[in-house]
Amino acid sequence: MESSVLAFATDLLDEGPDTFFGNLADRAGVGGVTLASVYHEARDVFPHNPRRVVRYLEPGAAYFRPDPARWRGRRLAPVPSTAIGERDPFAEAAAEARRRGLGLHAWTVFCHNDRLGFAHPDCAPANAFGDRHLTELCPANPEVREYAHTLVADLARYGVDAVRAESLHFHGLRHGYHHERYFEELGPVAEALLGVCFCPHCRTAAAGAGVPADEVAEAVRTELRRRLADERAAAEPGALDELADGAFAAYVDASAATVTSLAAELSTEARRHGMRLSFMDGGGPGKGWLSGIDLPALAGAADQIETLGYARTPEAVREKIAAFALHGVRPQDMAVILRPMSSDCDGPENLAAKLAVLRELGVPEVEFYNYGLMRLSSLDRIGAALRA
Repeated sequence: MESSVLAFATDLLDEGPDTFFGNLADRAGVGGVTLASVYHEARDVFPHNPRRVVRYLEPGAAYFRPDPARWRGRRLAPVPSTAIGERDPFAEAAAEARRRGLGLHAWTVFCHNDRLGFAHPDCAPANAFGDRHLTELCPANPEVREYAHTLVADLARYGVDAVRAESLHFHGLRHGYHHERYFEELGPVAEALLGVCFCPHCRTAAAGAGVPADEVAEAVRTELRRRLADERAAAEPGALDELADGAFAAYVDASAATVTSLAAELSTEARRHGMRLSFMDGGGPGKGWLSGIDLPALAGAADQIETLGYARTPEAVREKIAAFALHGVRPQDMAVILRPMSSDCDGPENLAAKLAVLRELGVPEVEFYNYGLMRLSSLDRIGAALRA
């Protein structure tokens, strides 16, 4: 079973390559590192970082040096984080990984990018009222798709083995911003409907699939106004597949086709450069319909489906993988991310039992979250579990 640890470029820069890679190889005993190449805004606590304990990550920042020739004239282009200064953490990581015989994966957040969304609102999703969700990029937008293609090609310069594609889909209303405020209970139906994109590109894609996009948008607006005006209406259950006489469901299916086609295109681009592309579905089966995640289709489009195996028990991890199998994703076509920290594990035996479940099911690859966010003792827990 292949193994790696997810990490931030700032971990490498703050600790230095000898300490950083030494911990990965000697303490965790993994075969690679999955380094964030483009990442979203966050505030994190780093238990073993020698320079800072609390750190703010910039919105939608890149942690590599984009090739100017590839991005010349583009409105959407990665912006290097100020945290990396003039350095190129990916070049440093690639050189050290090659020297140590370790794999290097590019953990890449594609469509959850508030820096680019705020700078270019026309590239962000729009709800049925035309309000833009500026923390995101719309995967139906041609410029967003071009940005994603170029990003994959640019990362190939570093000899990356795999692109871990996070956020390569639509997002719900609550995905996305600090200090979000909902003082009235919206109800799950209104929240769901407010998260569906009706930008011109999504409407065009739906119309191309024979869906009356404008009529669907009008039906969604009417339903939202009813629920926003009345708390009793907000609490009512709703069958979304019946909205607009079933046309809303067809509209969402068209959104899923948009996501699947982008995943297929990027997988082809990755293979052209000798890489593979993993599509990250963190929510799991049954939770991604409104985000455009069609697991059976994506299983054929991407090289691999990756998910979060966050759970307290090995049995719960088994159930998560079994759920994917029921949706057309074979265990041998998956990668699973585990957390070795106390939130999920009470010791190396617990983690080793989860790894045993993955091996038994035929899952070929495991990753561990997250280098900088865990204690060093959790790195030791990974090493003990892998040796077991």
